[in-house]
Amino acid sequence: MSVEITRLLERARELAATARDEAAKAAYLELLHLDPRHFAALSELGSLALASGHRSAAQTAYLQAVRCHPDNPVGHVNLGTLSLQYGEPAAARDQYQAALRIDPDYAEAHQGLARALCELGEQAAAQPHFVEGFTGRSIVLQRYRGIAPPIQVLLLVSVQLGNILVRAILDDRVFQVAALYTEFHDAQLPLPPHTVVFNAIGDADLCAAALEQAQGVLKRTRAPVINSPLQVQRTGRIDNARRLGGIPGVIAPATRLVARATLMAEQSLGLPLLLRAPGFHMGQHFLRIERSEELDEVATLPGEELLAIEYLDARGADGMSRKYRVLFIDGVLYPLHLAVSSHWKVHYFSADMATSQQFRDEERRFLEDMGGALGPRTLAALTQIAAALGLDYAGIDFGIDPCGSLLLFEANATMAILTPAADPIWDYRRAPIARALAAATEMVRKRARTDPDCG
Repeated sequence: MSVEITRLLERARELAATARDEAAKAAYLELLHLDPRHFAALSELGSLALASGHRSAAQTAYLQAVRCHPDNPVGHVNLGTLSLQYGEPAAARDQYQAALRIDPDYAEAHQGLARALCELGEQAAAQPHFVEGFTGRSIVLQRYRGIAPPIQVLLLVSVQLGNILVRAILDDRVFQVAALYTEFHDAQLPLPPHTVVFNAIGDADLCAAALEQAQGVLKRTRAPVINSPLQVQRTGRIDNARRLGGIPGVIAPATRLVARATLMAEQSLGLPLLLRAPGFHMGQHFLRIERSEELDEVATLPGEELLAIEYLDARGADGMSRKYRVLFIDGVLYPLHLAVSSHWKVHYFSADMATSQQFRDEERRFLEDMGGALGPRTLAALTQIAAALGLDYAGIDFGIDPCGSLLLFEANATMAILTPAADPIWDYRRAPIARALAAATEMVRKRARTDPDCG
C-alpha cells in the first residue's frame, strides 16, 4: 500500500469517526481514484452511503468490493445487509450463504442469514443461525462519533424482525448505544453503562419471548424506561382489536388466530377476508380472499397459525384506498403520511403518490392541518387510542369511513420514521418528518438520567 493511499485511508476514517461524513466520502473517493479495488475504502464508503440513505451509492461500492474480492466474506455480508434493509430477503440470503461458504464461523453472516430466512417464512431453518450468530454476542456497543460526552442508551432489541427503527432517532453524534439482544443475554453479565433504557422491541405477536426477557433485564436497572415491555405486550393485533374497538368513533376489525388446518371452516368473519402470517410487516405474507375457492392460496403463507382479519373498506368516493399514519411521541400526535392507492393493500412505497400531484396536495393538507383534514371525531379517537396504548413511542395506520369513523388497521410501536427521497416533489414532507424525529430524540434526551450508574 502506497504512502498516499495509507494517508488517505487514515484521513477518511478520522473524518468518519468524527461525523464529518461528506468530507470522509470525498477522501474515500480520492483514494479509490488511485486504487479502485481497495476493499476497505469500498466497504467503508458503502457503509457511509447506506447510513445516510443513499442506497444506489452503497450498492455500487459493495458490488465493486465483492467483484474485486469474491473470497472476502465481509463484502458478501455488507451486500446482504443492504438487500435485507431494502426488502430483498432472497438476495440477502444468497449473499449471507456465500459468506458462510468462505467462513462457516462468521457470526454476522449467521445473524443476517437467520433474519433473511425469517423474512422468507423459513423460521425453522433460521433457528440454528440465530444460535450460531448470537450466543455469547448479546451486547453490541455501537460507534459513538460525537465530541461532547455522550448520552448512554441501553437499547433492548430482539433477534427477530419486530424492532423499532431507531437509527434516525438515536443520532450517533449524541447517543452512545449499547444494543442488548434479550433472547440471548446472559443475566450473569453486567449491564453496560446507561442513563436511559429504550425498549425497541415493538411487535407483540412476533417477539413475545424477547419481551418476557426484557422484563428480566429491567429488574437490574434503575434507569428510566421508554416503552415498557408490559405495555408493548398488550399491542398484538387481536388484543388491539378488542380493546381499541370499544373507543367511540373507532371501527376495529374482528381478528382471530386460526389454525391452518381449520381455515376452510372459518366462515364467521365473512368475505372478503384478510389472512396474514403473524409478525410480518410491509405487506409480506398478507392475502385478501374474495371467494371461498381462493382459500387454496393460503399455501403461500408460512406458519401453522394465521391471523384471520375482517376486511375494512377504506375506499373513498373516488374508489381509491387511503391509509393515514400518525405517531404518538411522548403524548403528542404527529402526522407522518397519507398514502393513496388503487390497491387494497396500501403502503407508501407502492402507492400512487409519486405520480399524482392531486394526492400529494391532499397529503400536504393532512400534514399541515391534521385536525382540519381528519375532523373532530377522528382526532378525538386518535387521542383516546394514544392514551389506551400507553406507550412513549408508537403509531397507528388507519382509514376513515364516510361517517368519519376511524378504521383501525394497525397500532403499535413498530411504526418507522423514514426520510423522503431527495426529489423536490417530496419537500412538503420534510418538515413534518423532521418534527417527529426531533420529538423522539428530545424525548430520549429528557428521560436520560444524569447519574451514569443506573445498573
